Amino acid sequence: MKAIEIRELSREERQQKGEDLKEELFNLRFQHEIGQLENAQKMKQIKRDIARIKTITREVS
Repeated sequence: MKAIEIRELSREERQQKGEDLKEELFNLRFQHEIGQLENAQKMKQIKRDIARIKTITREVS
């Protein structure tokens, strides 16, 4: 997700997207631990997206 896309979201939508990404990251970590994760780079990308959302939320507030 790009920063421009995040900026276009409302505050509630950003918050919801952040929560969804955190849940997805939890599931990917679980899959990684039991050896079912095929794409480990997905975890890295989701962590970056969460950081982008947090940063933009702080900028806007």
